Amino acid sequence: MDTISLYHTEIEELSERRVGLWNSLSLGRDPAVVEEIKALDARLDELWAMIRAERARIRFGERDEIVRRARAEERLERAA
Repeated sequence: MDTISLYHTEIEELSERRVGLWNSLSLGRDPAVVEEIKALDARLDELWAMIRAERARIRFGERDEIVRRARAEERLERAA
């Protein structure tokens, strides 16, 4: 299973858990539930960022390689 699929699987699981928490929160405010929802939201944000980074890496290559190419192009432009 590839990395993006693993991230999506975790996102689905966390999203289902969050739906359950929101439903329980609708019955009455519970500070522990609110904190857990915040933690889940933060983890979901991290996972989406990781997916975006992985897709960028797949599309454009490793970050170090991109920086190396950009610096080489910059040197060529200055030399011209």
